[in-house]
Amino acid sequence: MNDVLARSGAAATVAADDAGAAPWLDRVAALGPVLEAAAPEADKARRLTAAAMAALHEARLFRLLLPVDAGGEEMALPAFFEVIEALARHDGSTAWCVCQGNGCAMTAAYLDAPVAEAIWGGDPAAVLAWGPGKAEAVAVEGGYRVTARSSFVSGSNHATWLAAHCGTVRDGNGEIRLGPDGEPENRTAVFPAHQAALTANWDVVGLRGTGSDSFAVDALFVPEEYTVVRATMMARRRNPSPIYGFPQMAIYAMGFAATALGIARGFMDAFLVLAQEKKPRLVSEPICDNPVVQDEVARAEARLAAARAYLVAALERGWREAEASDEVSIEGRMAIRLAGTHATHEAKAVVDTLFDTGGTSAVFAAAPFERRFRDIHTVALQIQGRKTHYRTVGAWLLGHPPDMAVI
Repeated sequence: MNDVLARSGAAATVAADDAGAAPWLDRVAALGPVLEAAAPEADKARRLTAAAMAALHEARLFRLLLPVDAGGEEMALPAFFEVIEALARHDGSTAWCVCQGNGCAMTAAYLDAPVAEAIWGGDPAAVLAWGPGKAEAVAVEGGYRVTARSSFVSGSNHATWLAAHCGTVRDGNGEIRLGPDGEPENRTAVFPAHQAALTANWDVVGLRGTGSDSFAVDALFVPEEYTVVRATMMARRRNPSPIYGFPQMAIYAMGFAATALGIARGFMDAFLVLAQEKKPRLVSEPICDNPVVQDEVARAEARLAAARAYLVAALERGWREAEASDEVSIEGRMAIRLAGTHATHEAKAVVDTLFDTGGTSAVFAAAPFERRFRDIHTVALQIQGRKTHYRTVGAWLLGHPPDMAVI
């Protein structure tokens, strides 16, 4: 049994950036028991536990994509992928929050250094969170008055700072401000979390521990220096690292796909243990001796490993482009979009197959299956897992203009 599990683990960790990822994967392995023990409580409370958050901050896992000058690690994205995947092997909600929090932390590279220092530099537990919604900013002396209603704000309960993406920005005369391309300006405004009113409405089936609640602010003053224009932030960034020239949509695409792959791998880990012991009613042999189960496990391993390899290859291609030219091509972005969507749904298919094969052993809340089953189905339904992304890529391959909003 140990040899089987060891081979499975090796197949799951084909390092994209061994030198960068290895010490961080050791940290995640050490945290694993803490995260798994905290997961049931997080599921009930609909937020990560204080113990889990303390361990994550001590390991600096919310600072992986934060610039060094703001107290972060500036981790290469192939290594980041591996860390998120490894976290998800233990708990999907934890991996999701760490991925989301790091994507938000990239904002430090687009803010002035003193502002980034004020948010992250003096607080080792600083976390920025945001979500979709409607927001408007009205220009006033020294900044903006922001009114926002945001939802799906993952990590909102442990965030120290929040942000609203203001799709409407009005000048002092009330006119909508346009960017150089003639489109309405979209400005992200960052403010202390205590200034927003949270609504606890994240009562969902899966990823319950993410605490993806909603917040509201009304005419909140945000200083100019705590805002960035999304259309120009990468071109005007002060940090030359290729991380901050990488499209955030692509980072979330690969990061949440890594979450799906990790959940599926954790499910398979647990299934391989169960298979050594489980003897279905009226059957004398454990299911590991059943030829049908053996076939299903092999096919599941092939699907999961192949989907992972495809995504890693797309990510590495995009990372090489970013390193060489400070941007990722349309081809590279489309490859990440397609590979990320594919990996998410292949991971869900693997979990579905093994859940069925696990029989009644898989349905108990105390078993290591049902939470992962719920989590993977929730991952597949969020924006990065939408099946419409297949159409987006297919249309582009057939000569239609690229949909830049989703790549």
